[in-house]
Amino acid sequence: MKRFTRMEYENPEEMLFGHAKYPVKLGKDFELGAGYVIPELNVAPGEGSEVSKEKMVSEYKGIAYSASVRAVNVGLPSFILEHEHIAQQTYNPDWGGACTAAEVEVLENFNDEYGIKTGLRATPADIRDEEKGTGLWGSDLYIKIMETVEACAENDANIISIETTGGKSVSDYGISRGDIKAILFGIGVLGSMDMEHMWTEIVSICNKHNTIPGGDTDCSQSNTAMFLAGGLLGSDCSHTLAAITRAMGAARSLVAVECGAKGPLKDCGYENPIVKAVSGVPIATEGKNATCAHSDLMGNLIAAVTDMWSNESVYHREEMGGTTPQVWLQTLGYEAALMNTAIQTGQGKVLRDLYTLTDKYRDPQALILAYDNAYRIGQAIVKNGDDPYLRAKAAALEAGAIINEAVDAKKMNLTRFERDTLDNALKILESLPTDSDKFTKDCIKRYSRKVEDFDPKNYEL
Repeated sequence: MKRFTRMEYENPEEMLFGHAKYPVKLGKDFELGAGYVIPELNVAPGEGSEVSKEKMVSEYKGIAYSASVRAVNVGLPSFILEHEHIAQQTYNPDWGGACTAAEVEVLENFNDEYGIKTGLRATPADIRDEEKGTGLWGSDLYIKIMETVEACAENDANIISIETTGGKSVSDYGISRGDIKAILFGIGVLGSMDMEHMWTEIVSICNKHNTIPGGDTDCSQSNTAMFLAGGLLGSDCSHTLAAITRAMGAARSLVAVECGAKGPLKDCGYENPIVKAVSGVPIATEGKNATCAHSDLMGNLIAAVTDMWSNESVYHREEMGGTTPQVWLQTLGYEAALMNTAIQTGQGKVLRDLYTLTDKYRDPQALILAYDNAYRIGQAIVKNGDDPYLRAKAAALEAGAIINEAVDAKKMNLTRFERDTLDNALKILESLPTDSDKFTKDCIKRYSRKVEDFDPKNYEL
């Protein structure tokens, strides 16, 4: 396992949408992060307890077909289709393999007939559940996840990703109570440990089948804080706390790359600009074309250094109908075309900076993900590259410093609630021990009593 102890980019100015230090090849003439942005359509058929395997396979195949037709009709040169296994096939690897095979067949047919470059990302769900006491590593549910990963890889998925949930019970406790210590333990320690365990095996499976191990996202933890923080009227979670949480999430999500993931990192990982700054791998992001899923405060900014532009969709069988994926892909394609035109005309960095400035001072969460600040947080992480706890802590402290600098420069205002939350969090973080074992032992003692669903044995602690 490689731990990053230096930045792969010399400075943040090197970072630009459509360009990754280490592009990923999907074929002879199709690369991700090789000088152009690719739209990625994310579709996930909704739950349906009475749906048969044949029906589910037919539905996935239909989605792939309708998306491909629209892509050709509006002249898209390429696109990636992502499916997320959130329905029955998650619990039956055979379903995942069958759906993958059906989609690949459609995408390859359109490539052969029209020359459109296509690829498929398969994202099995993390169905483990600490609350139900089913265990994390080696459990029946863990085995089913890995069997689904293997089934998708065997059936020619180009990219494999997942949204792991290790540490979520503790981080949820911390986010809901403003307990920065619990958040750091849940994301920086437990989350990183779970990532290492999961991604070591996922990378091994992908390598066996010549499939690209894409990457992870801290959706289950950092996005929880973002959703609770909400928009400018939200107060269920401090926005400064959500920003610090996101910085920790970057240290955690980096573990997938350290285990061998090559990118593109998954779209709902808003921490991806930080991970890209450290590792140089291509990333997917979502923003203003993902409003069907949630409202964030960085819809333009998050496009600044992306390589695949996504929509974070959920495809509800009864509610939305079959044309919805086509519409999402078309809007994604238009935005990618704008980015690619900016690159081709030498205006890429101008558009990057406009994307960034549009949202940079709208919210602390956007501020710390602006590419220059993302680079700074990356630097803090690599200075502590051998210790997951210390680097997550350093990322959080750097995020706090970035916010305070913007406030001191009168570029951002904080309410009393936001100010007090940030000051309290930084005070606690600065007081924490430098010894990771001491921190871990203290947290085990504290949170195994306070968090009903947290069992240290799940992490072999």
